[in-house]
Amino acid sequence: MQDKPLKIYVAGHKGLVGSALVRRIENVGKHTWIGATRDELDLCDRNAVFDFIGQHRPDGVIIAAAKVGGIVANRDYPVEFLSENVQVQTNLMDAAHKFDVENLVFLGSSCIYPKFAPQPINEDSLLTGPLEETNEAYAIAKIAGVKLVQAYRKEFGRKWTSAMPTNLYGPGDNFDPQSSHVLPALLRKFHEASLSGEKSVTLWGSGSPRREFLHVDDLAKAVLFLLQGYDGATAINVGTGVDLEISELADLIAQVTGYDGQINWDTSKPDGTPQKLLDVGRINNLGWTSEITLNQGLRTTYDWFVNALTAGNLR
Repeated sequence: MQDKPLKIYVAGHKGLVGSALVRRIENVGKHTWIGATRDELDLCDRNAVFDFIGQHRPDGVIIAAAKVGGIVANRDYPVEFLSENVQVQTNLMDAAHKFDVENLVFLGSSCIYPKFAPQPINEDSLLTGPLEETNEAYAIAKIAGVKLVQAYRKEFGRKWTSAMPTNLYGPGDNFDPQSSHVLPALLRKFHEASLSGEKSVTLWGSGSPRREFLHVDDLAKAVLFLLQGYDGATAINVGTGVDLEISELADLIAQVTGYDGQINWDTSKPDGTPQKLLDVGRINNLGWTSEITLNQGLRTTYDWFVNALTAGNLR
């Protein structure tokens, strides 16, 4: 295990995961970080990416930049989710190799696993069955990233690795009604329903699918832990090891936001994968476990959302 200070390039430092990584790096104080906004560096521009990495020569790269979205966005824009993500991660890894970056963590997603993978999902389940149709393009892009990391390890001996987080949430999340994931979407929906005094709220699906949720600050701790503490070709799961039904999540969010009306379910809308619970035994055995409970995380995330909305930082 390495234990030296690093200059880390956080790709996507303004996003949900990237901003959490920056917070963690600054709080720990051991490492330094660099970043570039989308206006400063287009990660789909291969020459620009090579120039940036060549100029700054980071010791470590964390690939947290990605085009992400919920069921609706994945359904409507499969070309963008597949093409842009493959371009970004390939450009970054190729540049990191050219300039001899020793430490690299590629962040994937639990959606890379088959729709009906045995629960909890072990890392070895990758490519053992068909994917969930609603986010297939995004999943294929992330699988390509995992395989490129493994290819660099095999062909060039790079000690790079991939981390597969479960569903994430926290400060800096996307709360846009058209493109957000389920947890921030529900937080906003119940917040607005509570403010307007709505007597009922209708949600997509049956409410029966089970999901696992990890606070993004816990993920940031895991990624820095893995950056210098894990050398393995197998992509490693990062999660809590605990899941709940979406209907239970809705009840929790209703309590946090103060909504006391009726919750209805529109079963004509898709549910997605029936269950996605990660087997986190491998990372737990290395010495990392999640610390932030869902109830704690929901309350702090809701506080952040309300403050950001009040300050005019969210639409």
